[in-house]
Amino acid sequence: MNLKKINNTYSIFLFLFSIFFSLIIEIFSVSPSYIFCFFLISIIGISHGALDNFKGKKLFNYYGIKNYNLFYIIYILISFTVIFCWVLFPFVSLCLFLLVAAHHFGREDSSHEQIKNSKFIDFYFLLKGSAIILAPLYFHENEVLQIFNILGVVIRDFNNSLILGLLILSGLSCMLITKKFYMSILDYLTICIINYFLDPFIAFTIYFCFLHSIRHSFSLIFEINKNFKKGFILFVKKAIPLTLITAALYLISIIYLKYNYGLNETMYKVIF
Repeated sequence: MNLKKINNTYSIFLFLFSIFFSLIIEIFSVSPSYIFCFFLISIIGISHGALDNFKGKKLFNYYGIKNYNLFYIIYILISFTVIFCWVLFPFVSLCLFLLVAAHHFGREDSSHEQIKNSKFIDFYFLLKGSAIILAPLYFHENEVLQIFNILGVVIRDFNNSLILGLLILSGLSCMLITKKFYMSILDYLTICIINYFLDPFIAFTIYFCFLHSIRHSFSLIFEINKNFKKGFILFVKKAIPLTLITAALYLISIIYLKYNYGLNETMYKVIF
């Protein structure tokens, strides 16, 4: 089975799963705990970025840089720079973070699509990826504003009409920019469904772990080896070290921060 077919099949599965899961939550009024969501993000969500060191080596080889340890130094410095800027300029940092995140989500989630016009491809990535930010804002504005407040950014309200218009535009972009757009629409509807029925944190967990991360992992697996089974085994072996290190840092951060903040607030801060 090729990567495109796997992605298409997975889009259908996740769309049906989102409907089933949302109905279960709605009917029985039960939902996963934040701790369970945090565990999923720490393992499944983080693992899709656990091959960044191998990507760094490829980049260094391209530029003829032989000191691979420099990659880790730069990687860590960038992380601390983001934290430093967030403390000093929280509102600007949040806006830049959301823009970069939207483009990243749109780009990675579109790896299986055929784009009609490459001139607008970056704008399409931004529009498509913005759905994961706009949907919770529109359906659960107060909860999202509370999360922003926990992160040090105080925003009183948003223009709901503008948010809805951009959210609709995000869905329309799937139809206008891509060929065989029905799979992109399924992903878009999945995002809208989970954000309509579920708490923003739970909805984001489902999206980040089961749509974004797993789909990106599919691409990495096929990049490692065209045979899915062999590629999967190699991917797991390569991803384990950084995944475990990151998960451990997550736990250490929670232990350190929980003395000053509530558990939910601590998880928001650590995940962001």
